[in-house]
Amino acid sequence: MKNDLSFIIGSQLNLYEHQSTWNPNMPLRGLLYFAQQFEGLLAARGDNIYGKGRIALPTPIYIVFYNGSGMNTDNLMLYLSDSFSAGRGKGCLECTCEVININRGYNQALMDKCHRLWEYSELSSEVEENIRKGMRREEAVHTAIDNCIERGILTDILLAEKGVVLHMLLTEYDEKKHLRNTFREGREEGLEAGEKIGREKGRQEKLKEMVEKKLAKGKTVLEIAEELEEEIPIIEEMVSGLTVDYHTCHRNL
Repeated sequence: MKNDLSFIIGSQLNLYEHQSTWNPNMPLRGLLYFAQQFEGLLAARGDNIYGKGRIALPTPIYIVFYNGSGMNTDNLMLYLSDSFSAGRGKGCLECTCEVININRGYNQALMDKCHRLWEYSELSSEVEENIRKGMRREEAVHTAIDNCIERGILTDILLAEKGVVLHMLLTEYDEKKHLRNTFREGREEGLEAGEKIGREKGRQEKLKEMVEKKLAKGKTVLEIAEELEEEIPIIEEMVSGLTVDYHTCHRNL
């Protein structure tokens, strides 16, 4: 399995990954990866899992650096058991994944300690800011790279591997553009309906419909907020209302 970075320091097996779009299945990916690594470690050492002695294992640590939208806190913990039908804390398995927000303005203490991470955060933020100003993706990325070089940010990488970085960022923002366009089409339909029943009410009804569809597909609150570009509390409140409506209807039936 491919991952961004894994290594053992002392008695810890560390797995680091980076995400720019929300993925609630990171704990499941971590579980499969760690199981594979432990299996390889046992085989390399010739350990007998059927023996009487307890086998020593490195402690797994799983961290994801996130610079997408929809996360308004410094840190967030994801749990494998959230995917279980019985819910968090149930069952005999658990794998946790700590998500660290590396967008501009978050985790400042960490950014101060790790200058390279701060530099990457600045590059990503420059691109996002240029897009908000109305620049096309290509122009936004080119301008961000040039500005960062002028400011001495990631200069060694950007000067040597500018083409590679450009391709990586354009690929990343192609995916984000698709998500934005998908929601924008639905939002326009909602605004048209809102002319008759009130613009805000129409937008809320359309948003509720889209949230309900995504909820039925098994999407999480954070994933829905990411795709619809809405604040997490708004989506949480809407999902809570939909859940109450469902249970009320089910009891009446």
